[in-house]
Amino acid sequence: MKNQVNLLKDDERIDQLYSNDVRLIQSPSCFAFSLDAVLLADFVRPNQRQRLRTVDLCAGNAAIGLFLHDKLGGQFTEVELQPRIADMARRSIELNGLAERYQVLNLDIADVFSVIPKDSADVVLCNPPYFPVTAKSQKNPNQYLAIARHELKTNLVTVARQMSGLLKMNGHGYLVHRPDRLTEILTVLQQNRLVPKRLRLIYPKPGREANMVLIEVIKDGKAGGLKVVPPLTVNDAAGNYQPEVRKLLYGEE
Repeated sequence: MKNQVNLLKDDERIDQLYSNDVRLIQSPSCFAFSLDAVLLADFVRPNQRQRLRTVDLCAGNAAIGLFLHDKLGGQFTEVELQPRIADMARRSIELNGLAERYQVLNLDIADVFSVIPKDSADVVLCNPPYFPVTAKSQKNPNQYLAIARHELKTNLVTVARQMSGLLKMNGHGYLVHRPDRLTEILTVLQQNRLVPKRLRLIYPKPGREANMVLIEVIKDGKAGGLKVVPPLTVNDAAGNYQPEVRKLLYGEE
């Protein structure tokens, strides 16, 4: 493990996901990983094959990829557009002693095939910006947050196209998004040869509507066979994390 202080720059801190002992360099001026990253990593099927190739699109500070370092074998490529965030990802990888398995590309995902060959990935992950840009959009004044949350630099169609292009036939893709766009999401995925195979809805607390959806796809998979797995409710009525979420975050029941 590298010296933590030497890897930090001004206005940065080290946070930890205690359940799998991953440390992440983050800054309050940018954004920190949130529960959607933890939930997406948990949703991914284990695969310890040593020749596995995983690509994480819209990777941020590499949180999702790093959360999967024990669950997936092989090599990871983290693709992040914003230079400052990509730099944090590189240093977070170094902090966790995983530089031999991970690389970071400071790159627009639209240009990913300039570096990564098509049809070469076994697994592709994405936690994309959720919100379309419209005349009425209330965008965050913080540019880092605005790009992460709104489709300013990429969009659902581009994400699906690039995920499909990267995946080998029968490769697995994983996406977290907003349920209010589910009809559009499923349509766009299938238009790009990504067949939805597993779906999980996430609810913030009892009696509330779902606010996240996790989707697994298979490139050129057989039509049909979508499994909607049991939902997850994050908090109880009092606002406390439910046991499954506490275990994901802290490794405790």
